[in-house]
Amino acid sequence: QVQLVESGGGLVQPGGSLRVSCVASGFSLAEYAIGWFRQAPGKESEGVSCIPKAGDKTYYRESVDDRFTISRDNPKNTVYLEMTNLKLEDSGRYTCARIESGSDCREGKYDYSGQGTQVTVSS
Repeated sequence: QVQLVESGGGLVQPGGSLRVSCVASGFSLAEYAIGWFRQAPGKESEGVSCIPKAGDKTYYRESVDDRFTISRDNPKNTVYLEMTNLKLEDSGRYTCARIESGSDCREGKYDYSGQGTQVTVSS
C-alpha cells in the first residue's frame, strides 16, 4: 500500500537548520509530484514547498523561498526539505503528501500523506 514516512524533525534554535525527509513506498516516486505542508497548533495547514515529478521546477511559499530547498532522490524513494535560517514561525508539524495524478504543484491536490514530523524552533 501507499505509504509516506517523514523523519528528521526536532528542536532547533532560531537561525538553525534541519533537513526533513519523506520516504515513499508502495508506488513509483518518479511518477508523482510531492508536496510538503505544515500545520502549527491552532492554525490551518499551509503548503510549504512542492517538487514536480521531473524535478525541474520547484515551488515555495513566499515566506520560505530563500531559506528552504526541496529535492528528490527517486532511486532512494525519498524527498527532502532542507530548512535553513529557521524562524519561530516555521514551527509546526511537517507532512509530505503525494500530489494526485492529474493535479500538479500549483493546484496541490493530494491523495496520500504521511503522519508528519514535528519541527520546533525555540530559543
